Amino acid sequence: MISATIQEVDLRFETSPKLFSPGGVDEGTLAMLSRVVFEPGDKVLDLGCGYGPVGVLAAALTSPKQVWMVDSDPLAVEVAMRNLALNGARGAHCLVSDGFRGLTESGFDKILVNPPYHADFSVPKHMIEKGFNRLAMGGRLWMVTKRDAWYRNKLTAIFGGVRADAVKGYVVFEAVKKRATYANHA
Repeated sequence: MISATIQEVDLRFETSPKLFSPGGVDEGTLAMLSRVVFEPGDKVLDLGCGYGPVGVLAAALTSPKQVWMVDSDPLAVEVAMRNLALNGARGAHCLVSDGFRGLTESGFDKILVNPPYHADFSVPKHMIEKGFNRLAMGGRLWMVTKRDAWYRNKLTAIFGGVRADAVKGYVVFEAVKKRATYANHA
């Protein structure tokens, strides 16, 4: 069991040695969350939720019924559901999905993702392209990485621009959906 205070919310998490960052909330995730402001009524997707720090925080600050959490690992989804209950945020939608492949929901105001760094670029490419398609107009995709160039170029090609902030050795990207189609159809 670990504890964290994020955006002035005290949270507790069950973790597992089989899941990402079991000893504490990942520094990249914390860097991303230092930039995101959740608004009441936001429809939020925690893409690649792990044991759930992003989705649990979003559920605590918005409405659990407006939060979706997905991960390709069934253990991560199981632990994330327990963490929602542990933090009084029952009602969020939590399901096994490889990226967007098992998720039918769309119209998100915010999609947050800390993509796996060990994967080839096909994983974040899927997350960025399909994320664009699942956002509401004016919705925002938040992504944190340690790499800059590839992500900046891909997000700019799809969204037409991106904001990037350096935070404690990470790059936190914020891309806003301003049009119905990709900016660059390449």
